[in-house]
Amino acid sequence: MKITTLFPVLATTALIALGAPALAEGTTADPAKGPNVNTAATGTKGAVATMAMAQDLYALGMANKDALTVLTAAKLAASVDVKDVDRKKETKGDAIADQSDGVDAPMDAAAMMASAKELAGEDEVLSGLIEDAEAEGSRGRIGGASETLSRLPAGQTDVWEIPFYGDSYAELAVVGDGDANLDVLVTDENGNTICYDVSWSDKVYCDFVPSWNGYFYVTVQNNGGSRNSYYLMTN
Repeated sequence: MKITTLFPVLATTALIALGAPALAEGTTADPAKGPNVNTAATGTKGAVATMAMAQDLYALGMANKDALTVLTAAKLAASVDVKDVDRKKETKGDAIADQSDGVDAPMDAAAMMASAKELAGEDEVLSGLIEDAEAEGSRGRIGGASETLSRLPAGQTDVWEIPFYGDSYAELAVVGDGDANLDVLVTDENGNTICYDVSWSDKVYCDFVPSWNGYFYVTVQNNGGSRNSYYLMTN
């Protein structure tokens, strides 16, 4: 599917569905301005990037049946302290009939560790490394990440409304369970595209620095054949 045909529709859907938000006190947003990104500003990747990397490594490790890669993913996931939060969301579209439910949520650190054990088999060196990682546990965990779970049927689209402060580094990620392709678009309140992804993946990471306090819309479309349970993560 071409980006030029998919995402203008999604962006319009997001803005029409949610309308113009009432911005937080102190905003300098103006309908004539945009995009809401300070291209000269940078930031340091944090807990959201770490978790997104963990999910990518886990998928790579499982595809290659590589216990060490999966273990590395598990250790990264275990290093992040994530808080569950509620967020504003609207779901649109008609679900495809007779689709499978898939799994209930993406892999967490414990499930990744279990996969690493299974792949390690009777390899004593790898088994020792896994035991050491389990003994270390979650000491020194990185905070600052929040997540919201959505179980999105094939054929439907979630539109999330997320506030970010101006001149503050913003991170977000969509982390799917691997059951179906998710296409993702991030726009500002003016409809300008901030990030987009139409690859055959369900894992997307996006970071930027807003120029002013404002709302951003994260549009997630399930273009697969089964339900995808994914986390929307932000810092």
